[in-house]
Amino acid sequence: MRNSRNMCFLSVFFFSILSFFVHAAPAEFINIGSGSMTGVYYPAGASICQLIAKEAKKEQLAVRCAVESTGGSVFNLNAIENQTLEFAFAQSDWQYHSYMGSSLFAARGPDRGLRAIFSLYNEPFTIVARKNANIKNFDDLVGKRINVGEPGSGQRGTLEVLMRAKGLTMFDFKLVTELKPAEQAKALCDNQVDAFLYAVGHPAEAIHDTAAQCPINLVSVQDATVERLIAQAPFYAHAVIPAGLYEGVDTPTYTFGVKATLVTHEQVSTEHVYLLVKSVFDHFESFKKMYPTFNGLTPEKMLQANTAPYHPGAEKYYQEQGWIK
Repeated sequence: MRNSRNMCFLSVFFFSILSFFVHAAPAEFINIGSGSMTGVYYPAGASICQLIAKEAKKEQLAVRCAVESTGGSVFNLNAIENQTLEFAFAQSDWQYHSYMGSSLFAARGPDRGLRAIFSLYNEPFTIVARKNANIKNFDDLVGKRINVGEPGSGQRGTLEVLMRAKGLTMFDFKLVTELKPAEQAKALCDNQVDAFLYAVGHPAEAIHDTAAQCPINLVSVQDATVERLIAQAPFYAHAVIPAGLYEGVDTPTYTFGVKATLVTHEQVSTEHVYLLVKSVFDHFESFKKMYPTFNGLTPEKMLQANTAPYHPGAEKYYQEQGWIK
């Protein structure tokens, strides 16, 4: 199973840097901001680039596509506003805050040029703890050593929202680290931290790898504070991580979460956006097989949880399919 997942990822990564040139015409370039290479945003971007290469070849278009590893949702949304990225992934809560100019984007103000493409899979707020750290729920983290993630990551932002709602600060933890996702498993299993957090689609390769190195449990994040957050915000919802996805995790984990979304800017060409959307949905069955997290996707679900208006290139395709008016 692990080998097949790795082979699938290597295949997707290889195709993500393919380009197609017609005659001597210079190639147009499409870039997609993702997240860490151990998360799901990166293979999602690579999968889309593979399909763009396939569609560009069929249509004889001089287009090349590349996926870029980035700091995550908040970084990506700032890059979209600055137009240093054409496309990027972001949690649905941070898409909302970027468009509205709220929360972490209050000082910057609203990005009314932000445009939605589609949403993808659910991203439960996930806390991975070493089994002998005795962490069963979120409040058990107080006094523990935790990795909060890189500044600019969506999960770091969501953690800070939850902490404020609970009246907690970083000083309530024994130790706070900002390790990159690729460094988390080793730190946990070497007893350097007691827990780390992720907002990620499941199954996640990084959590598989952690469970293979040391016994883990997933932490419940469901209480009255979380219920209030869900009631107050349109982008939060209850989430359940099924039992049996990871070695040693034999019961469901109840938490809350958001959705992964793909966004762009109003200044990005209609042709590029239409090509991306058409590449995914004209080859939808192939897309769903490219990564395990995509299995349950449907076009209907992918048109949910978007706050910003659709880009005209996406809107054009959805109207052609009769999905929107």
